[in-house]
Amino acid sequence: MYSEHIKIALILSIAGITLLLNLPFGYLRSRARKFSWKWFLYVHLSIPIVFFMRVSSHLSYKVIPVFIIAAVCGQVFGGRIRV
Repeated sequence: MYSEHIKIALILSIAGITLLLNLPFGYLRSRARKFSWKWFLYVHLSIPIVFFMRVSSHLSYKVIPVFIIAAVCGQVFGGRIRV
């Protein structure tokens, strides 16, 4: 469907959006009590959005690990933000 260059650019774009999307959730998660309902909400809230972006872009399930890594990095970096 897509050429290889466009597919790679699409994957990197969605991974970047995933990272940026998880920054505020990581910030909020770091201030919530560990394993509380808010903590779980902040960890999982971005999943439907990233899923929709992947499916609507017709990307294979094989790229999911890239998005998981981006989400975890966003959560970690967001948790380290000091305002």
